[in-house]
Parts: sequence; structure tokens; C-alpha cells
Amino acid sequence: MSTLTIKPAGSCRFDEISLGEIMLRLDPGDTRIKNARSFTVWEGGGEYNVARGLRKCFGHQTAVVTALPENDIGHLVEDFVMQGGVDTSLIKWVPFDGIGAATRVGLNFTERGFGLRGALGVSDRGHSAASQLKPGDIDWEYVFGTLGARWFHTGGIYAALSETTPLVLEEAMAAARKHGTIISYDLNYRPSLWKAFGGQEACRKVNRRLAKYVDVMIGNEEDYTACLGLAVEGVDANLSALPIDGFKRMIERALKEFPNFKVAATTLRTVKSASVNDWSAICWYDGSFHQAMEMKDLWIYDRVGGGDSFASGLIYGLLTFNDAQKAVNYGCAHGALAMTTPGDTSMASKAEVEKVVAGGSARVVR
Repeated sequence: MSTLTIKPAGSCRFDEISLGEIMLRLDPGDTRIKNARSFTVWEGGGEYNVARGLRKCFGHQTAVVTALPENDIGHLVEDFVMQGGVDTSLIKWVPFDGIGAATRVGLNFTERGFGLRGALGVSDRGHSAASQLKPGDIDWEYVFGTLGARWFHTGGIYAALSETTPLVLEEAMAAARKHGTIISYDLNYRPSLWKAFGGQEACRKVNRRLAKYVDVMIGNEEDYTACLGLAVEGVDANLSALPIDGFKRMIERALKEFPNFKVAATTLRTVKSASVNDWSAICWYDGSFHQAMEMKDLWIYDRVGGGDSFASGLIYGLLTFNDAQKAVNYGCAHGALAMTTPGDTSMASKAEVEKVVAGGSARVVR
């Protein structure tokens, strides 16, 4: 069995660095995208959300590597990132062409679900600055060798954005591994993103190539089957909830194909409606499975970002304690709290997370 060898706190400039696209989320509130006359604007992105959660909720020093156009919309995204406390010094600024034909900020229109109506996301992110990054654009030796990071997080959303983003990912992951940085990867399968780049066949080819660099693999049952081709007999990837024993068999198969995985984790969600879910999580580490508390009938305000907040809580637990049970508990609690507030990013405090981990109630705090 193999455990994580994590660099000690204070040994690097950053505790964690994320690589991915940051979009503007346009939120119609209680109405629908197609009927809205106004939108609230947030920032969000699967990989970035993890860095923000680790910084804003858990107090770790984090940074994001991405690209933005040099215009006021790009600087709006920068302002959001700065409000979240994430370091912006590694952002690559790209000259703006005047109309966004070559580079722009991606948009993500997202409406919250309610009852039997599920949440809906509509992306408008073609030609975004982050999707146009190519090998050689970022000095990864400087990032991981000179500055240093204890942890590097990225994922399958960024891998799906263009023909070049998987190459940038591989370049970054190779540099992180060279310098002893732990690498986590959230598979985050999105059929709509892969549609333009070869569909599921390309998705599997890319993700299986990148998986060989990963120490901590995160994903649900659909992610493991769609992205890595790890279907297991008796496990239906279209189930709304994956039986725990099915996930265990899936991970056991994954470990045979990717012995470099030191941790594998997933959320366990039963969707009773868009407003009420059962929620838990499980992770494999050092030969054993560890399950978080089960939350029955968890009320959901905005489910988008719940998985990213699970990932940041899990990473916090591993960075801080290197303890799988604590890590999956923190991840489960943080993901649950993130789904009680609007927007992609967590608004929870560490004290609130620790209260949930300890079994605290939702009684009013005065």
C-alpha cells in the first residue's frame, strides 16, 4: 500500500494551485434563463472553485493558473478572484482583439432546480482565453520548482475545452510530479464539452493518458465509466445513486489499471428531487475504504459547486491531517454546506464545516 507524501506546511509558496478556466456565471435567481430580464453575476470554474474553497473557507494559501483577456470583463473576473483571496499572480493576460473572436471570458448561464425540475446549465465559452493556452505558455518550472506548491489540482472540464488544453495539463502534471507536488484530478465528465472534440472516445483517450500522473482521483460513477472506461458488471452508470459496494468494485478495478492512484474518492448522492437529496461520500486510501456521515433528505438551494466543495474539503483534510476519515468527513460537510447557498463557490466558514463534522444541528446561532 502507498500513502501520500505531502510537503510540510510552510515549505512552499503555495499550499495549493489549480489550473483551469474561470467563467462568469449568470444566475437568473428564482426564474429561468429563457425568461430572465436580469442576472446576478458570480465567478466559477470546476478547478478554480477548489482553490477558492481552500483559501476562503480553510485558510490555505492558494493560486490559480488560467488566462484572461486584457479588458474590463477579464478584470471583473480578476476582481472576483481577489475577493476570494486566491493569488492572481499566475494569471496569463492575453491581448483583446476588440470583439472576442480570438479570446474572451467564458460565460455559464446556470439556473437552480426546484422540485421535479432539475438545475440547468448553458455554457457560452468558445474561444475563451483559458481554452487557448498551449504548451510553453506557462513556466511550470518556475511555478513548481521556484515558487513551489504542496498540492496541484485540475480536472476533466479543462481537459475538454480544446485540442491544446490536455497538452497543457500533461505539461503541468509532469512538472508537478518532478517536484514532488501531490496531484489531484476531478474527472467531472461533461458530454456537452466533449461533443466538439471527439465525444466519449476522445474523452477516454485523453483522461486515461492524464490519469497516469494522478495521486488523488475524484469522480462519481458516470465519471469513472465515461472518462476511464471502468464499467463494472452490475453497476449502472445512469443510476442516480451508486451502491457503495459498486463503487468499491469500480475502484478496485481502477487500481489495477492505475496503480499510481493513492486516493480515490466520490460523493454518494441519491436525487429524490432537485430540492432534496441524500448525501454522503466515500474514499479509498492506503488499502481501506472510509465513508462520511450520511445526510438523509438534505435540502438543496443550489447544487452547482457541491462536488468542487467536496474536493476542497477532502484536500484540506489530507493536507492538514493526512487522514482519510477526517478528509472525507470534511469534504462531505463542506459540499453539503456549499449547496445551501447560491453561486458556484462556497460561502461556508471552517467553523461551520467543523460543526457539521461534529454532528451539530441547524439551530439558530445568535
